[in-house]
Amino acid sequence: MQPLTISPRFTPPLDPGFMPPVLWNQAYEASAAGGEKLVVALEGENGRISVHETKVRSETDAETLRYVERLVKFLLWMRGGWRLVIGGPAEIGQAIRNIYSANGDRAFDAELMTRVYGRAFTVEITTAEAAPDAWESGAEVGGHLDGCRIGFDLGASDYKVAAVKDGEVVYSDEFAWDPRAQKDPDYHYQHLNAGLKAAAAHLPRVDAIGGSSAGVIVNNRFMVASLLRSIPEDRLEEARGLFERLRLEWNVPLEVVNDGDVTALAGAMSLGERGVLGVAMGSSEAAGFVDREGCMTGWLSELAFAPVDMNPEAPRDEWSGDAGVGALYFSQQAVGRLLPAAGIPVPADMPLPERLRLVQLLMAEKDPRAPAIYETIGVYLGYTVAHYFQFYGFSHLLILGRVTTGAGGEIILSKAREVLEAEFPAIARQVSVRLPDEKSRRVGQACAAASLPALRHEALVR
Repeated sequence: MQPLTISPRFTPPLDPGFMPPVLWNQAYEASAAGGEKLVVALEGENGRISVHETKVRSETDAETLRYVERLVKFLLWMRGGWRLVIGGPAEIGQAIRNIYSANGDRAFDAELMTRVYGRAFTVEITTAEAAPDAWESGAEVGGHLDGCRIGFDLGASDYKVAAVKDGEVVYSDEFAWDPRAQKDPDYHYQHLNAGLKAAAAHLPRVDAIGGSSAGVIVNNRFMVASLLRSIPEDRLEEARGLFERLRLEWNVPLEVVNDGDVTALAGAMSLGERGVLGVAMGSSEAAGFVDREGCMTGWLSELAFAPVDMNPEAPRDEWSGDAGVGALYFSQQAVGRLLPAAGIPVPADMPLPERLRLVQLLMAEKDPRAPAIYETIGVYLGYTVAHYFQFYGFSHLLILGRVTTGAGGEIILSKAREVLEAEFPAIARQVSVRLPDEKSRRVGQACAAASLPALRHEALVR
């Protein structure tokens, strides 16, 4: 059998070796059309099971193993789960089990999923027929504007709060803090509680509290979060229960979710639409999803770790050790690594935010080297929108974050649309790709977070 070849119509100006997974997967799946059924199932929190079905070649060759390995990796960081079931050829299942073992190439991923779900990550091998059925548990969350609410958004250097009364923002502010350096979880509690009290002073009562934060949050609990990085192991459980402690003190409905999901919710609220995938290009890539029924699915959507480049020579993420993952293509990290190819020299110790500011300054000065960085990211995005669409089926993709600020964001958007319309016209007719408009900016992260909880009846009559 001839090796797979793909011929993208667009080449990123600064990364000619880029190999879009959407095209590579299409080529592989065409070659495996008459092959064997393969089922990938992932069990996450509260018994949720996500299932993906495909076909693989009857002979388990190197391309088949690469196809399945990249597929599993994508699904793992999109859906999340502590139990991975491979239903299909046993040779493939064993290969995946070895890769996710303690000494395998994806040991990092297995260990992270163990931390997220509080259960040892396992890989089970079975037949396609015996694989579990899907059981998804999405819930319609957010968009509640009635009553008196507080919303908050936790960042690494500041946190924001907003007081919202019947959908109108009556107070908002941000407060500096340094959570990542703190060893006492009471620091996080006292600072956030002070912000809530500041917002409450502008309301006649508090009916509900909603929040968002970076990190992985499951059932209102921090599971993985850089905000808790200095908390010692013997106090980590206390830190993870921060939001439950606040809920008990305030005695109102309280919901907290990942900041990516609230980004998607803010977009859905501003657009008046459903089926929104939000992708924030900041220090890393953050994402969140509100499905076509207006539900948050409970999926991880940690797309910073999801593969977006099949090039064997793709850049490697220093944290996970994996190559070609989203954080290196849709973030300040992407801007930083493309600078040498653009012919823009910078000191080796220049932080990523300063590198981005330099590129933005060069854009303002009409330096001809700078636009190629944004054009490259735009080509990445055009192919990746089609790739994400295969798994999410969204109607709107909202891009935001510091990388999209200013004229560079317009270049990214324009190039992504050009790729999408030329390579994937059927998808282009179903999907809008856009930057936030002024209405989206006014909704804001903290304000959208305030809309997360539904009110208890007794809160309204209290």
